[in-house]
Amino acid sequence: MNILIVATNRYCGPVPVMPIGACLVAEAAERAGHKVRVLDLMFEENPLHALESELEIINPDIVGLSIRNIDNNDMQNPASFFQDLIPLAQTIHNKTQSTLVLGGAAVAVMPEELLRYTGADWAILGDGEVVFPKLADSLSKSELPCQLPGVAWIDDSVFRKNTGYVARFSDGCLVPGFDRWIDVHAYRSRLSTVPIQTKLGCHFKCVYCTYRKIEGYDYRFCDPAMVVDTITDLADKGLRDIEFVDNVFNSPYDHALAICNGLAKARPDVRLQSLELNPLFMDDELLTVMEKAGFVGIGITVESASGVVLGGLQKGFTVEHVQNAARVVQRHKIPCLWIFMLGGPCETQDTVQETLHFAEQFIRPKDVVFFNIGIRIYPGTELEQRARKEGVLTIPPQEMLEPVFYLSPNLALDWLTYTIHSALSTHLNYIDSNTIGLSFLPTLNRLGYRLGIKSPLWRHTRFIRRGLRLFGMDV
Repeated sequence: MNILIVATNRYCGPVPVMPIGACLVAEAAERAGHKVRVLDLMFEENPLHALESELEIINPDIVGLSIRNIDNNDMQNPASFFQDLIPLAQTIHNKTQSTLVLGGAAVAVMPEELLRYTGADWAILGDGEVVFPKLADSLSKSELPCQLPGVAWIDDSVFRKNTGYVARFSDGCLVPGFDRWIDVHAYRSRLSTVPIQTKLGCHFKCVYCTYRKIEGYDYRFCDPAMVVDTITDLADKGLRDIEFVDNVFNSPYDHALAICNGLAKARPDVRLQSLELNPLFMDDELLTVMEKAGFVGIGITVESASGVVLGGLQKGFTVEHVQNAARVVQRHKIPCLWIFMLGGPCETQDTVQETLHFAEQFIRPKDVVFFNIGIRIYPGTELEQRARKEGVLTIPPQEMLEPVFYLSPNLALDWLTYTIHSALSTHLNYIDSNTIGLSFLPTLNRLGYRLGIKSPLWRHTRFIRRGLRLFGMDV
């Protein structure tokens, strides 16, 4: 069959993200015998014109819309992305007789809502590179794929889905041949990294998180030796800025340690990052081998330094774990980005001050602290249930495509915003969502690339903020 995969994501803050999912699906469908093209809308000035051109070229039997995000998860400056899907879907329906299939992380989070919103025929809930080729094979035989695990659809106004275990990593394909499908240079010139995932699934039970809905509860691992070989191959192709995008890279600890030990032994010429480290599994042995492996930046997602809030978020670790992680980081040279999310369940003015005190006392000035305000509420999460009980959320799930946020009833948004802004004004290594949403940040990324600055750009936060202030910018 003729297949067109459209990577719909156009959000480029703080840097554009390579569409690994769309490219993996394209390669898997091609291996299954189909003729496949990928249209990446990230840098298209006129997305609809680009889509119309592709539809004329390939005359597809199937069009897959890969949807990464529903919105930007930013309470201070909310932006919806799902609305861009309507003109795309209308163009596809008007120009072709194609079957329209939805896939991507956003679809796994809100499949029914997106199916109804776009009028698509099918949605992929499982791993797209496994499920989509099977769906295409069924359609090529004029069979309805209703029995396939990982498929959802609307049947006579009723939402239906098939769940079930879907294998992954069995064929050894961790990353696609990006240069076959997308403009790799356009991404690299904006300091984008090459994404790689070493496992799927999540054992944690954070009240707000959708990873378990997207990837499942049970871990599915890639062989550490295969990860090392893949990264070595990427380096040989000149792709040296690589980021581990596992939902938590260092859990399980032994799996991460084996990968880092393999990389330290192989010593490929790469610059590695992971912004999803859990303080439960931080020690000197891991950071030492990460340094030897070639890590140039890490991020620790702690959300809060208050025990009460960590309990309310069900993070699974304590303030003592957070403080221990900070002490470990202090003994090593790797730059670290600390990520906090303020305003969650049980948050008060006192707990906010606890987090700010931790940042002041435990985080090195050369490291970066990111504060986010409010938590995006998604259907099916424990946070949704809590928000409804507290009266924070009243609209039905089908209306939650528009971003809705949780803020503790014990906090005033004005006070929290002022407090964080005051902290940013006196700490040049602090940033918030306003910082990473600056309109000129993409230009700054491209300028940094031309000047030879290497990713991650956030390592230079203090100097960038100081320089921008010289030009009168309040950032």
